[in-house]
Amino acid sequence: MEIELKNNAPGILEETKIEEGFFILKFQNKTDNSQCVIREIDSSFIQFHFCLKGSTKFNFNNGSYAIGLTKDHSLLLYNPQRDLPMNLEMEKGSALISILISIQKFHSLFSKEADYIPFLGVGNRDKKYYSDGVTSPSMSVVLNQIINYSLHQSIKQLYFKGKIYELLSLYFNRTEDTDIEQCPFLVDEENVLKIRKAKEIIIARMAEPPTLQELSNEIGLSLKKLKDGFKQIYGEPVYSFLFDYKMEMARKLLASGSYNVNEVGLKVGYSTASHFIAAFKKKFGTTPKKYITSLS
Repeated sequence: MEIELKNNAPGILEETKIEEGFFILKFQNKTDNSQCVIREIDSSFIQFHFCLKGSTKFNFNNGSYAIGLTKDHSLLLYNPQRDLPMNLEMEKGSALISILISIQKFHSLFSKEADYIPFLGVGNRDKKYYSDGVTSPSMSVVLNQIINYSLHQSIKQLYFKGKIYELLSLYFNRTEDTDIEQCPFLVDEENVLKIRKAKEIIIARMAEPPTLQELSNEIGLSLKKLKDGFKQIYGEPVYSFLFDYKMEMARKLLASGSYNVNEVGLKVGYSTASHFIAAFKKKFGTTPKKYITSLS
């Protein structure tokens, strides 16, 4: 793919090649004016665009047609019949993440499940495709992690690859009622750090964990945002997560052979052996003693 960049103010675009036929582009207009960015893209590439801040206008056919993309919205573009170059007008303060992936590479990601992805259906594989949508809270978490990347440059390519795979999985896993029970908690980096702190607190104090309200007060986040955000990031409610964590820790301690059942129960926060045994059986379907016996 030939890459051509025009009319690009310094610092607007950061481009990373993940592998052949696979690119991630981060656009951030930190200037005080709107900016125009043009990048050539040939017809063999699928384009995913995610707006994190502000708004961006996509111009087509020399400006005769335009699509606007605003905060927390996404756009998918593909036309195998003609090139679709990016001709962007970015408002000041806008941030955009774009993924460019060749059709060959893209199909390889879904080779076994292609028929479950509307875009990849047999009848659509050689047709142009356009789709816009709302960015889900879980997708926003990943997008903010990408835009705020601050790890060592040596692992940047690996990190981005993992995050893009996660983002595409969430994108194609969406259903109409995905967020019915979730508030629009579009997590920013500060809130991600607060929820991560909440996880560390309950693990450190697993013997006597704080109540949800106490935890909410300690990390400086509302109770609703704590509950919704924790579930979005870690996949389950706060105390369900803690229970699973304690049981997995107990299983590993029992398997080590260094502790008896009572000692393990105390280490994971159970003051009586009977309560620990009941919890362990609920999780694994067997008692701690039978689990130890099964290992030998």
